[in-house]
Amino acid sequence: MGLYNKYILPTVIDLACKQSSSMLQRMKVIPLASGNVLEIGIGSGLNLPIYNSENVKHLTAIDPSKELWVKNIIDTKNLPFEFAFTQAFAENIPEEDNKFDTVVITYALCTISDTNKALSEVRRVLKPNGKLIFCEHGKAPDKVIQKWQNLINPLWRNIGGGCNLNRDIPFIIEDNGFKINNLEKMYISEWKPMSFNYWGTAEPY
Repeated sequence: MGLYNKYILPTVIDLACKQSSSMLQRMKVIPLASGNVLEIGIGSGLNLPIYNSENVKHLTAIDPSKELWVKNIIDTKNLPFEFAFTQAFAENIPEEDNKFDTVVITYALCTISDTNKALSEVRRVLKPNGKLIFCEHGKAPDKVIQKWQNLINPLWRNIGGGCNLNRDIPFIIEDNGFKINNLEKMYISEWKPMSFNYWGTAEPY
């Protein structure tokens, strides 16, 4: 891990994810989580105060970046539900089969190297009647914006820790054994190549 990835990138990601437009998006989906919950790519813990404590019994969180997790400012010992963090990649979730009622992924599918393997792991750890909650940025519907996304993406991915601007999020989810039950989408800021969001819920089939 280079100096940029270890010391600078975590701060850049944390600041980017704290943007008010992204936080408003999180508030639309995080309260939908219930039961035994797994959050993939918890980052610096921005979703923690948004969970509905009346519905969440236990939250397990994973993220490959310990440098990003240490930026969490919330005392997890005082959360109104049980909590555990593990440094791990989404492609290899260190949890047993059929364990979770809800899996939450926010602004992580853009960066995960092998989304097929990661979503296969999500299906494995979800209960048969469990749900996936997602909120992601990705491929825009407008052809001109798509061209800009494709043009910018190589540089963006290089400086953004592997973040991709042009992933087709609904296709990726449905192509990996999930049925999307609810899907909303829109630009959330004027920076259109970076801001087309998809959010909703899905279930394994």
